[in-house]
Amino acid sequence: MIFKREILNLIDEELKKYLNKDNALYKASKHLTFAGGKRIRPYLSILVYKLKKDDVKDMLPAAISVELIHNYTLIHDDIMDNDEIRRGKPTVHVVYGEPMAILAGDLLYAKAFEAVGDIEDSKKAHEVLKVLAKACVEVCEGQAMDMEFEKYWPTVEEYMEMIRKKTGALIEASAEIGSIMADFNREEREAIKEYAKRIGLTFQIQDDILDLIGDKEKLGKPVGSDIREGKKTLIVIHAINNLDEDKKRRLLEILGNVKNEDEIKEAIEILKPSINYARELLKKLTDEAINYLKIFDKDKRKELEELAKFIMNRVY
Repeated sequence: MIFKREILNLIDEELKKYLNKDNALYKASKHLTFAGGKRIRPYLSILVYKLKKDDVKDMLPAAISVELIHNYTLIHDDIMDNDEIRRGKPTVHVVYGEPMAILAGDLLYAKAFEAVGDIEDSKKAHEVLKVLAKACVEVCEGQAMDMEFEKYWPTVEEYMEMIRKKTGALIEASAEIGSIMADFNREEREAIKEYAKRIGLTFQIQDDILDLIGDKEKLGKPVGSDIREGKKTLIVIHAINNLDEDKKRRLLEILGNVKNEDEIKEAIEILKPSINYARELLKKLTDEAINYLKIFDKDKRKELEELAKFIMNRVY
């Protein structure tokens, strides 16, 4: 999918309105926000809106509210995970220190609700506020679940619920906000919510796959990072449930205890059947997502269909 430059420019210009100061706090806040993110969330919000309406300027504050929240979560995630690289650049806390990075994240969080306050229709602003607040709660719940997984082996179902919250909640919120701003009826809102739920899941599953078989330069981080860190991704959980005892034992020896690059390659080889399982699940979820769009105009839904396919097939 080719993202339309005119829409991306509108999103960036709207973000700049809320981050228009140049002191240390705002520089830290802008460090990640303008470091090359794909803007999938506000773009999705706008595409949903365009199913029914044309003048996107009316909904830009609503659309970028989710992007501000998203960047806030990334800054805090990087601090919690001690990550040093994000989008191919040093993370905010590495450049500005942890205290300033925490403040920068908090500022982005507050600016998101400032943007909601700028929605002209007060009834819609109230609905958007509720959606955004619910998504923020679910992101926190998902992050906490992810941390709890360090203590035990989750089921595939538990993992899917975790990513639906941690990664998917803001994607679902983006779509729902677009539907609120465009005056969707109940059936249309439900359909777009189901669509967004599935592309939210595929977004994280594709991340899990790319960590194992992606391009280091495009990813902006070393391939196999999840193996080095011993992360319990969908692929790893599926493997643990399905490998023979010898391969399972060897994988568990490597996870979180990598001695050299050869062990990364060995683990990826062991995980190949589970990578294929994840790819099949991606296809199933994407097909389901696209099916939910069939109640909308054939031509107007095309870009949302392309977005679903882009998320499934993206290489970084």
